[in-house]
Amino acid sequence: GAKMAAGSGPGARELFAEGLLQFLRPAVRQLDRHVHSVRESQVELREHIDSLATELCRINEDQKVALDLDPYVKKLLNARRRVVLVNNILQNAQERLRRLNHSVAKETVRRRAMLEAGGY
Repeated sequence: GAKMAAGSGPGARELFAEGLLQFLRPAVRQLDRHVHSVRESQVELREHIDSLATELCRINEDQKVALDLDPYVKKLLNARRRVVLVNNILQNAQERLRRLNHSVAKETVRRRAMLEAGGY
C-alpha cells in the first residue's frame, strides 16, 4: 500500500536487503579471487628472492675478488621478510573475506526461506 510506495515497511526493507546481498556476493567473490592471485605472486616472489640470495652467497664464496655481497644478501632477506609479512596480512584478509562470503550466503538462504514461507 502507501507504506511500500513511500519506500518503507517490511517489503521495501526485504527488497533492499536482497539487493544488497545480490551486490555483495559477486564483489566479495571477486575480491577473494584477487587476494588469491596476489598471494600466489607473493609466493613466487619469495621463491625468486630465495634463489637470488642463494646465488649471491654462492658467488660470494666462489669469487677471488674481495667484493662484499653481504649487504645485498641482507637487503634480499629484509625484502623476503616483508613479502612474508604481506602474505600473512593477505591470508588474514582472505580468511575474513571467506567468512563474509559464508555469512552472505547464509543470510541469502535464510531470507529466501522467509520469503517463500510468505512472512517477513
